[in-house]
Amino acid sequence: MKYYLIAGEASGDLHASNLMKALKGLDSEAEFRFIGGDLMKSVGGSMMKHFREVAYMGIIPVIKHLGVIMRTMGECQKDVRDFHPDVVILIDYPGFNLKMAKFVKTQLHIPVHYYISPKIWAWKQYRIHAFRKYVDRMFCILPFEPAFFDKLHYKVDYVGNPSVDSVDEFFHALPKENVIAEDKPVLALLAGSRRQEIKDNLPAMLEVAEAFPQYQAVIAGAPAIDPDYYALFTKGKEIRIVYNQTYSLLHESSFALVTSGTATLETALFRVPQVVCYYFPGGNLVNFVYRHFFHAPYISLVNLIAGREVVQELFGGRFTVLNIKRELSRLITDSNYKGQMLQGYDDIIHTLGKPGASKRAAELIFEAIKKK
Repeated sequence: MKYYLIAGEASGDLHASNLMKALKGLDSEAEFRFIGGDLMKSVGGSMMKHFREVAYMGIIPVIKHLGVIMRTMGECQKDVRDFHPDVVILIDYPGFNLKMAKFVKTQLHIPVHYYISPKIWAWKQYRIHAFRKYVDRMFCILPFEPAFFDKLHYKVDYVGNPSVDSVDEFFHALPKENVIAEDKPVLALLAGSRRQEIKDNLPAMLEVAEAFPQYQAVIAGAPAIDPDYYALFTKGKEIRIVYNQTYSLLHESSFALVTSGTATLETALFRVPQVVCYYFPGGNLVNFVYRHFFHAPYISLVNLIAGREVVQELFGGRFTVLNIKRELSRLITDSNYKGQMLQGYDDIIHTLGKPGASKRAAELIFEAIKKK
C-alpha cells in the first residue's frame, strides 16, 4: 500500500520514522512519500521536501515566510494528488497539517489519519471541529488525552508514547563507551529545534553554564540548524555542540537545561534532573495570560503527564538567568530535592508503560486501510 506522511519538525521526523519501520514490518509492499527529515529518509521511500523548509513557529516568523509556506502547501497538495496514496498520515504540526487534512478529505477523498494529536487541550480547542470533519482516525500519545477528547465527544486511540520506544531502542543499542563525556560531568543544553527558540533560550543557558565551571556544558545541536548559526551565540566560548547524539548526551549528563517540548519528557525518561526554561516575550504578562486563558495547568510534558509539579517551569516573567541559576544550584546541592524529581520521573515512566506505540499505531492504520 502507499502511505503519504507529513512531519514538520525534528521530533515528528523521529516518530514518523519509527512508524514507517513498523508499517514496513506489517506491509512488505509499503511505499512511502513524505515531507520529513533525514530519519524518515533513512527508512526508505521518497522525500518531497525537507521539514526545515516549512518549520516556522510563532506569529512573526510565519507571517514573514507566509509566501514560502503557501507555495509549499500548493506543491504538497499536487504531490499528494499525483502520488494518490491509500492513506495520508499527519504527524502533529497542526498549522500546516490541518489545512492538508481538509484538502485531502474534501478534494481527494483519501482517508486521513493523525499520529500525535495537536495539543488542543492547552489552547485552540476550536480545532476539534476540524478533527471531526477531516480526520478519520486520531492516535494519541499522552495518557490524559483520551479522557479530554471524550468530553468533546471525539473518539481517539491511545497507543502509548513513541518517546518510550525511541529511548528503549537507544538502550538496546547502547555503545560500550561514552561518546560525549570528557574530564567533567556533563550539563546538557537543549535549547530547542528552531532558530527562534535557540535565539531566545540559548544565550541565557550559556550564561548560566558559565556559573558552573565544574560541569562541561554541551549543546544538543538541532538537525535542521547549521553550525554557523550556533556560532553566533557561542563565539569566544569553549563549548561543544553535538549533532544527532541527543540521546547519548542525555545518557551521559548529570543535569540539563531544557526548553519545553518533547525534550522535557525525553530528559525525564533518561532520569536527568532538569530545569525547564522557555523564553516568551512579555514577561509577567505571559504568566497572567497563561493562567487565565490557557486550558492546561503546565507547559512541560513532564508535569502534564504527572498531573503535578515535578519540574520547575521558568517561563514568562520567571525566565531569568538568576532564577535558572538558583534552580540548577538547588538540584546540584540538595539531594532530597533532586530525589523528589527522580521519583516523579519514575512515576511518569510507570504511567507511560511499555514500549510499542509505533507498532500499535501501525497496526491500527494498516488494519483500517485493509478494511477500506
